[in-house]
Amino acid sequence: MERLDKFLCDSGAGTRSQVKAILKAGRVTVDGKAETDGSRKIDPALCTVVLDGEALGGKRRMVVMLNKPAGFVTATEDPSQQTVMELLPKPWQHLDLKPVGRLDKATEGLLLFTNDGELLHRLISPKKEVPKVYYARHEGQASADDVAAFAAGLTLRDDTVCLPARLEPIGPGESRITVREGKYHQVRRMMAARGMTVTYLERQQEGALTLDGLSRGQVRELTEEEIALLEQSL
Repeated sequence: MERLDKFLCDSGAGTRSQVKAILKAGRVTVDGKAETDGSRKIDPALCTVVLDGEALGGKRRMVVMLNKPAGFVTATEDPSQQTVMELLPKPWQHLDLKPVGRLDKATEGLLLFTNDGELLHRLISPKKEVPKVYYARHEGQASADDVAAFAAGLTLRDDTVCLPARLEPIGPGESRITVREGKYHQVRRMMAARGMTVTYLERQQEGALTLDGLSRGQVRELTEEEIALLEQSL
């Protein structure tokens, strides 16, 4: 059993204050009867809750993809900086979505969110070695020795040991990097360890997922088929 107002919030009907107004306006029915009391206890498995003629399903698993722009920190809240949570549509901002891993403030590209704690843990677990592909612009030119060093597993300047990774030079001062872990500022630090300062970084792929035409700053919910592909990469 759970409170009706919580059920409505979990279903994406709105924030707590919005749900209170929705109930007061008589827009909700429970098993065909109008209901204005948000404290009413319901059994989501047995009750049919309808808002403006549309049946609601309660909390459901969501996985969301954002094409993150620079200038936002990957955090659920921050007292002094804009967070990636502000880029989510307002109806989603109260659905307990959390970022999957981190992109630093200056890094752009693919960032996932989910309200599925188990999936989140599996995606960020180093043991799963989920591949993440980045495009980097950097000072200098990656050499065959750099490629070999990445493939062997780099030791960073602070003695942090990285798993073997893939470095693909794609042009003067441009490379594609694939890593299978998510250490702090990892790609930037790996490139710096080889004498190449990164000036721009974009995550283009995580597991089997790519940005697939999603514009910078845009967000969309993944389909069940896409979630299944993501889980296969685990």
